[in-house]
Amino acid sequence: VAALVGRRPRATWVAALAVLAACAAFAPTLNAQGVPQSELFIKKQPSVTAQQLLSAHFPGGSGNPAVVIAEVGTAERTTAAAAAVPGVSGVRPYTGGAPDGPARVADGRIRLDVTLADAADSDEAMATVQRLRAAVHAVPGADAKVGGYTAQQFDTRTTARHDRTTIIPVVLLCILAVLVLLLRSLVAPLVLAATVALSYLATLGVCAIVFPHVFGFSGTDPSVPLYGYVFLVALGVDYNIFLMTRVREESRRHGTREGVLRGLTATGGVITSAGVVLAATFAALGVIPLAFLAQIAFIVAFGVLLDTLLVRSLLVPALVYDLGGRTWWPARLAADGPAGRPRDGGPADRDAPAPLADGVGG
Repeated sequence: VAALVGRRPRATWVAALAVLAACAAFAPTLNAQGVPQSELFIKKQPSVTAQQLLSAHFPGGSGNPAVVIAEVGTAERTTAAAAAVPGVSGVRPYTGGAPDGPARVADGRIRLDVTLADAADSDEAMATVQRLRAAVHAVPGADAKVGGYTAQQFDTRTTARHDRTTIIPVVLLCILAVLVLLLRSLVAPLVLAATVALSYLATLGVCAIVFPHVFGFSGTDPSVPLYGYVFLVALGVDYNIFLMTRVREESRRHGTREGVLRGLTATGGVITSAGVVLAATFAALGVIPLAFLAQIAFIVAFGVLLDTLLVRSLLVPALVYDLGGRTWWPARLAADGPAGRPRDGGPADRDAPAPLADGVGG
């Protein structure tokens, strides 16, 4: 592999980059809005069959009503406001299970069970919950709160979206800072952080294709992309550090381009072996018949293999080889190189002056 990188570095990283970019193009199509209750288990379960029968003969949200808590003095107005919401099939006070029992009141507040027309885990039900919240919040003095399964799912989805947009860039910036301190360079950390992010997006893109068309998942758990990011970025940075610290050591003695080949030769087998072991370890989660764990198992196993076999073995070494000494800018290593040698280890460096007759530099 090192010999391939040394012979055709630019063609190697362009081809690797094209593959990753093609996969990453599908990342925005990943449906991370949640897994329906009927798909929480990979194998057919009696509880899923029962829920399907219930939905076929009763309103979709019968088994999981939305729960409204309001001041008891506003119960009639809150009930009327909730019943007028499109998508609501019925509203009744909670009686503790007794069909004709009195409404339960605690601390001056009453619970209303709101039956939704659509399945509790559907997008239509979540839209109904948003309308329901707006309606009961507008009742004067009710101080109403809306909970229940559908509301929890909607809030989980919203929180997961917020976490992704906040945690992912923060983690990437922290990693960039660590790499800058470790490699004492600006160019190399930027290259490495970019490859980590691209590898993650490529994995999401593959998941967007594989989950619905191979595994039959109609959706992805909202927390899966974030969990996958944490695992893949942590492992990818480990491999980056292992590879690039060795490349830097070799570059100080032999020049950057020769250092890349030596560093890849020394660490490539270990990185690839570690990737295979970790991929097999996470893939073992797939034997548990839960959709969430099956999705985590695939995203981490595939992402680790993609990172070790393509990104860390071909893309990063080829990019660093092509950049040469500029990789370490603004460190002195970029300008000086090892004593008594051309800056990047020999005439192969395109930045070195071409030798003229009698050894006089151009």
